[in-house]
Amino acid sequence: MAGVIGDGAGRVLATQRGYGDMKDGWEFPGGKIEAGETPVEALRRELCEELAVQVAVGDYIATVEWDYPKFHLTMHCYWCSVESGELSLLEHEAARWLALDQLNTVDWLPADQELINILTPH
Repeated sequence: MAGVIGDGAGRVLATQRGYGDMKDGWEFPGGKIEAGETPVEALRRELCEELAVQVAVGDYIATVEWDYPKFHLTMHCYWCSVESGELSLLEHEAARWLALDQLNTVDWLPADQELINILTPH
């Protein structure tokens, strides 16, 4: 699951991974679906765990399939907005609000770059 969190001013939140094999890569926040969860429930939980906010999950954007060296990723992506809480980086090193025309100013992880390609058609 990945949440493309908008700020209402045309910008979206990019977060920089703070751990693991892909540390320092930029991504849209999110995570894995746990047993018994719907995709929307999983996304709400993950964003609360990672950013300390409650979100409204909006429209489905796309599903990105990507083969990393050690695993295959199926990433369901949704538009989101913050309903309550102050954004806190609990698992990430950094975050930036980027306009759609600024998305390529950070080094995205490959699956997230695929989502950028969907969000910003050429």
